[in-house]
Formats: sequence, C-alpha cells, structure tokens
Amino acid sequence: MPTDPRRLSFLLAVHRAGGVLAAADLLKVTPSAVSQQIARLEAEEGYPVMGRGPRGVTLTAAGRVLADAAERIEAELVEARQAIAALGDGVSGRVAIGSFQTAIRAVVAPALGVLADRYPGVTLDIREAEPAESPRRLRTGELDIVVLERDSEMKNPAPRGSHDVMLIDEPWRLVIPAGMAPPEHIEDLARLTFVASEAGTAADRALQRLARTLGSTIATRHSAYDFDTTLVLVAAGQGVSLLPALALDFKGRNDTLRVVRLPGLGERQVFVRHRASRHEPGPAVRAVVEVMTEVAAEIELA
Repeated sequence: MPTDPRRLSFLLAVHRAGGVLAAADLLKVTPSAVSQQIARLEAEEGYPVMGRGPRGVTLTAAGRVLADAAERIEAELVEARQAIAALGDGVSGRVAIGSFQTAIRAVVAPALGVLADRYPGVTLDIREAEPAESPRRLRTGELDIVVLERDSEMKNPAPRGSHDVMLIDEPWRLVIPAGMAPPEHIEDLARLTFVASEAGTAADRALQRLARTLGSTIATRHSAYDFDTTLVLVAAGQGVSLLPALALDFKGRNDTLRVVRLPGLGERQVFVRHRASRHEPGPAVRAVVEVMTEVAAEIELA
C-alpha cells in the first residue's frame, strides 16, 4: 500500500512535540485525529513507527527514517515557495523575520528604510519572537530569518541545513543602582546580589560563566526575561545585573542607574540564521541579511 505523504506531517509533529497531545495542540487538531493518522501510516508501511517509553513517545527505527523524509519534504516545499517568490525581474518576495526586542530596535527596524530604497520589491514581515522558539519556526518555514543570541562562550555551530551570519559582538556590562559604590575588580562581584535572567537566555549563561570564573555561587533575586524589567528592578535597589550593551538605553532613568565597565565580563553575540540548501537562501533573504549586516556594522555600543 503506498504511503500517503500527508500522514508524515503528523509523525513529524509527534517527533518534534514529544507526544500525541502536544502534537495535536501544535497542529490544531484533536489527539484522536493524530492517533488515527499514525495508525494508518503504520498500516501503510507495515512497521510500527513509534512506541512509548519511560520518557514518553519515541520513534522506532522505521519512524526515524520516515521523520527524516518528512523533514526533507518540508524543506523542499519551503525552497519551492522561496524560488517562486523570487521569479520575475529584480529581487522581490516576502521575508518573515523573527527577532527579539533589542535586535529589532538596534538592527531590524533601522534596516527597513535601507531595504525599501535598495530593494523595493522585498516585503518584510517582522515578528517579535523569543530566541528559544525561533529555530523551530525557521525549520517549519514560518520564518525565513531569525535573529538569535548566545554568550560568547557558546560555540555551537549552525544545525544542518542552516547557516549563521554574525551581526554584533557586544560586551556585557554591569548595571548598578546610581547610589551604589561601583566595584573595581571582577572579584568584587562575588559579594553582590544579581537580578536574575530567565533560564537558558544568553544573560543567564553569562552569569553562570561569571560564577565559574569567580569559583563561587552568585546570589540572585527575582527573574526577568525583558531587559527593561531588569533595569526597573535594578533601579529599585533589588540588585545589580549583567546586561549587553544594546540593552543600555535607559530612557530617562540615567539618574537611577549606572553602567560599570569591567574587563573579563565577556560578550554577547547576536547573529542571524537562515536555511541553507540548493535553492536557499533566495535572493530576497540574501538581500535582507546583507542590509542587516551593514546596519549592524554601524552600531555604536554603549
């Protein structure tokens, strides 16, 4: 019995989401519909494609082969859409960009005017997106370009089928309440309380790296994802914080905050990721990355 390729999308969703219920939520269908499609796929192939273990749903060997095939089909369809969008005279097409707040403010928004003048046929769709979620949306074709961050200690390469382009290598800065005596040496930070950043973010990893450098545990209080929230808490005397230079637009809070530059704090790297294959990046994506790189090169860091 020939395999219906439409069923592969259900298997891929289960693989990515880690279970039938999560896959159903991702696909906006009922769990029963997902189970039915998986059962029909197994009947067509004559092999079980997934099983349940102590850590949840896992794919069998046959399931992994089919999931890999599903990812290739998905990528080919995305490439085809990009190739169609690039047909015609000049560079044209719609490019969806997923980016976090500071990068939108510093790079993406300033690039809009340049792109409009240089590539009027390119239409941008900008979506604020957390770096933790953006790579999945890039893989599925929902986004064409994503802006990501990492602490400079992280040297993880781009996953297969994608390519990274560096935008900014910016220093981490220490932000303290204005009335506080500034620390003079990096060793002085061991006695301070920090306003924590959300787990898994570049700022969180930078603070963990700092603790390893100091050889001690760093005291933290609260937890914030948005840098403006962190600045408000520091201004309220709740601690100090390690923030990237792009986040240091105090917006009228200069009388309550102070930036301290200390050697050894490291850097945050901001970079763009796009798909890379036979047909990608398409001309429109290349044009957007080109302009974003130019804009980033002109940024003066605080």
